[in-house]
Amino acid sequence: MAQKVTAPKGTKDVSPYESYKWNWLENKLCGIVGQYGFKEIRVPTFEHTELFLRGVGDTTDIVNKEMYTFNDKGGRSITLRPEGTSPTVRSVLENGILNEGTPLKAYYILSCFRYEKPQAGRLREFHQIGIELFGSQDYTADAEVISTGAKILNDLGIGDKVKLNINSIGCPKCRPAYHAKLKAYFADYKDELCEDCKSRLEKNPLRILDCKNERCSKIARGAPVGLDNLCDECADHFEGLKKTLTAMGLDYSINTKIVRGLDYYTKSVFEFVYDGIGSQGTVCGGGRYDGLFEELGGNHVPAVGFGMGIERLLLTLEAEGKVQAEDPKPDIFFANIGEDAKIFAFTQAEKARYEGLRAQSDLMNRSLNAQMKYANKIGAKYTIVIGDSEMDSKKADAKNMATGEKIAVDLTKPIKEQLI
Repeated sequence: MAQKVTAPKGTKDVSPYESYKWNWLENKLCGIVGQYGFKEIRVPTFEHTELFLRGVGDTTDIVNKEMYTFNDKGGRSITLRPEGTSPTVRSVLENGILNEGTPLKAYYILSCFRYEKPQAGRLREFHQIGIELFGSQDYTADAEVISTGAKILNDLGIGDKVKLNINSIGCPKCRPAYHAKLKAYFADYKDELCEDCKSRLEKNPLRILDCKNERCSKIARGAPVGLDNLCDECADHFEGLKKTLTAMGLDYSINTKIVRGLDYYTKSVFEFVYDGIGSQGTVCGGGRYDGLFEELGGNHVPAVGFGMGIERLLLTLEAEGKVQAEDPKPDIFFANIGEDAKIFAFTQAEKARYEGLRAQSDLMNRSLNAQMKYANKIGAKYTIVIGDSEMDSKKADAKNMATGEKIAVDLTKPIKEQLI
């Protein structure tokens, strides 16, 4: 016997008995972001590697350690997308979508790929919903993106279980001076930093603040604070954001260690954090990225957005008992007695489907007793047994599987009108 082929490490199958939860959640998410005017965009699963080198940044762990990169048959370097923002900006830029007017609001639900250690809420192939708002530099755009995330969490019933943290990491005008202060501070601890942070010290010391190494995190506690080093524009923007969040009644905490894991972020960054699923408790994170269009060869376009992990969100909902979805059950199961009845039952099931019912019939040549057991197992609401008598009279009894009640039905007329 040949050895079984298994799924690659860090990937997870979604079975037919679990997918209904995903369908429910994704439909819910699409409905909520649609209330804010976000429309769906779809982008390729893979892109030219250069997109992520320029967009995500070569000082990030994503680029340095986690990307799935390969050469295609034409010798071109291709990468499976590790995140959704850069491909979306590339698409908007390449297809001239901004010509339709601003602000442009786009959302996507897609899979991403990162080579990292699998753990609860973090896989090598994971799924997320993301929203991107292009064209507005006003702090109310940041507030709208954050409020969209808050409404999702509130509508799902976990808003009171999740904490909003915000920060500002400055812009190209004020960040160089802040970077210089960080370099000077961390230089005194260079020998104590992990190998990654020693490299970050020269390339992008801001990344050290986000290091998960316990020793580096302890050192970072005494580092200069970014909020104390903002230019007037960034400070005013952050103050406006705070005032707007307060006016909306959104509670938040300022966390000066939030820098996010991507180099394109500027000004405001934020995270929604849940403590019940271990260390990977960030269910939503994002911020402003005003320079990304220019990095990818376009004109200056201010932008802000977030990404929300589907797996992580489902873990949170299940931990809180908030999955409000039921596995769809058949409305009706047509059982049969005999070969001719099998074909007749099959055609009746197809007729019922055209009426909008969920209908099934036996495909396994089971005995009548086994058919009824199967109908009960799959949770069919009604069963109809087809035999010679039913074929001749075109009449049958529909049995309510929960109550045992029988309803006489005319098989020549729409069954849905007689039962549902």
